[in-house]
Amino acid sequence: MKLASLNDGSRDGQLVLVSRDLAYYTQVSSIARTLQMALDRWDELAPHLAAVAESLEHGAVPRERFHEHDCLSPLPRAYQWADGSAYVNHVELVRRARGAELPQRFWTDPLMYQGGSDCFLAPRQPITLGDIAWGLDFEAEIAVITTDVPMVVTAEAALGHIALVMLVNDVSLRNLIPEELTKGFGFFQSKPSSAFSPVAVTPDELGPAWRDGRLHLTLRTFVNGDPFGRLDAGKDMTFSFGDLIAHAAKTRNLAAGSIIGSGTISNRDDQGGPGRPLAAGGRGYACIAEQRMVEIIRHGAAETPFMTAGDRIRIEIAAPDGHSLFGAIEQEIQLAG
Repeated sequence: MKLASLNDGSRDGQLVLVSRDLAYYTQVSSIARTLQMALDRWDELAPHLAAVAESLEHGAVPRERFHEHDCLSPLPRAYQWADGSAYVNHVELVRRARGAELPQRFWTDPLMYQGGSDCFLAPRQPITLGDIAWGLDFEAEIAVITTDVPMVVTAEAALGHIALVMLVNDVSLRNLIPEELTKGFGFFQSKPSSAFSPVAVTPDELGPAWRDGRLHLTLRTFVNGDPFGRLDAGKDMTFSFGDLIAHAAKTRNLAAGSIIGSGTISNRDDQGGPGRPLAAGGRGYACIAEQRMVEIIRHGAAETPFMTAGDRIRIEIAAPDGHSLFGAIEQEIQLAG
């Protein structure tokens, strides 16, 4: 089933069920008014939601036209947002571009940071930038929403705690990151609010594309309407979502409604080297920084600028039948004030 939170003027939106083709929705307030309320009682309420979803597909319940522009992020705010870096190729490129070696443990122990989760952007909401010099970048990722996860859960058992899958634009201010990291205390100012896809989808809805805790579909990114990336989200994903959830739950329980991100999707080229731009026959990129890294490695200097006022980013995955699976994240950059 597919779930969304419509903007009804409240902080958490109104939970609705959406048809598989994203054409219609039906209200489910009699079951749960918000997505967080549904997640708090997921084992009890999910079967009721699934029954309504099936009725929606057959036109057997009242329905209205669904418009992605009316959506907040599925969880407009969450108890926790922890973003990993499951695509080690991306981490390796970042370090290689500045002449640093990749520690061997990065292949066995995931990186993860805890981001702000009190105020997510809507999927069509502009990204407000305080200063162009901050170096605004998008990062296209997959994310999952969990049920209650016990501490020290195994990676295999963790997969059973994934309630929903969605897309995320993990916005980064690249030029603020280095100074923050030198303090040795992680990201804060360099990681503003993220945005998630209009719709969150249960794993069973993904069919064979969801296996081994990975989504094996093509994620597409567009910058100012031009194709920028055509990434295989399942390929080169070193750590599964089971691994990432287990890592997050090593020393604590995770509350229902916790969001775990994959980190920037990144593919190597066919020869195992850094990925190539689409124009060069490669798969392109899920962030501008990675293209800049490859430019530095191959040409000695970055050529592609970060985003500025008026620029637009679009992130989307199509299902095998061609329909948009999660709806699109589509945001324009605007200057504050």
